Amino acid sequence: MRIPKMRYIFPLGLILAIFLDGTLTHVWSGWMITPTTFVECRMVFLWIFMAVCFGEVDHIIPWAIFAGLMYDMFYTGIIGVFLVLFPLMIYITRWIMQYFEPSFIVLLLIYLIDITVLTALSYGMNLIVGQTSVSIVDFIGRTLGPTLAFNLALYVVLYYPLKKLFLKYS
Repeated sequence: MRIPKMRYIFPLGLILAIFLDGTLTHVWSGWMITPTTFVECRMVFLWIFMAVCFGEVDHIIPWAIFAGLMYDMFYTGIIGVFLVLFPLMIYITRWIMQYFEPSFIVLLLIYLIDITVLTALSYGMNLIVGQTSVSIVDFIGRTLGPTLAFNLALYVVLYYPLKKLFLKYS
């Protein structure tokens, strides 16, 4: 019986993505976090998104719950925000993808929708629990816009390497 290599590659990549989120934010904090902008790196979600699109990953929902728990513990301090949002985003992505044939542009647009929903729901949850007091206008201009630009650029740079990796080892 042959064990698929993705069984080992996906968890390692997920853990690496969790640490890269914080590392990239720290290294580039000079321009990612300023008085006028706050860019949120979503490397973990990109890894999960590409796994949903191209990988044959067993038990991706439990992995998304694990990633959300780790993300919440390391970066937000509130257990539950990304613990709920990552599996929800997998569900939304799968629902949207059933109507489209995957291609670079189609997946870019789906990723744009996903990052928008993920960031907006994260803002909403943080607003409800009192972790933020930023107005919706400031959120859209200072966080959502720059976050979308950064994460779409990240998608463009990493699309082909991640696609190749998931297709090769799935």
